[in-house]
Amino acid sequence: MRVLITGAGGFVGRTLTAHLRAENPDAEIHGTQLPNVQEAPVQDLTCHRLDLCDAQAVTALIDAVKPDQIYHLAGQAFVPRSFEDPWETLENNIRGQLNLTVACIKAELRPRMLIAGSAEIYGAVTQVPTDESAPLQPSSPYSVSKVAQDLLGFQYFASHGMPILRVRAFNHFGPGQSDRFAAPAFAMQIARIEAGLQAPEMKVGDLSARRDFTDVRDVVRAYRLLVERGEAGQAYNIASGTAHSIQHVLDVLLSLTDTKIEVSLDPARLRPSAIPILQGDFTRLREATGWTPQIPFETSLRDLLDDCRQRVRK
Repeated sequence: MRVLITGAGGFVGRTLTAHLRAENPDAEIHGTQLPNVQEAPVQDLTCHRLDLCDAQAVTALIDAVKPDQIYHLAGQAFVPRSFEDPWETLENNIRGQLNLTVACIKAELRPRMLIAGSAEIYGAVTQVPTDESAPLQPSSPYSVSKVAQDLLGFQYFASHGMPILRVRAFNHFGPGQSDRFAAPAFAMQIARIEAGLQAPEMKVGDLSARRDFTDVRDVVRAYRLLVERGEAGQAYNIASGTAHSIQHVLDVLLSLTDTKIEVSLDPARLRPSAIPILQGDFTRLREATGWTPQIPFETSLRDLLDDCRQRVRK
């Protein structure tokens, strides 16, 4: 079996690679990374350095690899950045997926393809917990790009029979995540304070928002199960079913250190178009695959903090 993971050098891509290798040691795994980005090479796969917005390069990649499965994870995933440069996010996220899909059609290949979307497409929901029937109300250029990816995936399923699975992942976190995001930002600041590299003051943004967090190791397991068992053309939420406030995330992390830390608001960390709550209903995923989250919320935060401590020591 030949597997292609786009964005293999990212947080989720590295976790997925390790998971797939553990589940199927004999799989031929290929991954893409951008050519001009300083990322450590990913272990246990064949790496291809290319920009997915380059249609010719993507066509050559698909012709060479001839994948049986594709996990499309690549893209611009940081919401605040999408406000700073909307077109960068729209172009990268939409064009990359389009090139990948068209290249498969040209090569007369029909790999099982998972499109990694986001629950951000639901926006300011009124239905909580939220299932896949909720209206799409994007509140950022990033979430507009994910709506486009989601619908583009369905369109190529409907028009060309491409076996595409659309995933709407709620917040996921865990070891290896960039500290641009809330939980690792808190954890990294704690690790730096413990190491004496930062004054004992925590800079935070809005703590009132409530989010549905799932450990990234549970998320990639859901990805694999969907590629193996999911219904082509269908959309699936990946969520824990429980919403935690950002304040609670911070409180748990602070409980895991003996260092006294003062918390203060940093206006630069406030995001426009804030969504008060995102909480997912993963019934469809569970019924299709048997998946349920296995790693407790507190364990994920402890592992994340320990990972940040290791990164600070290095």
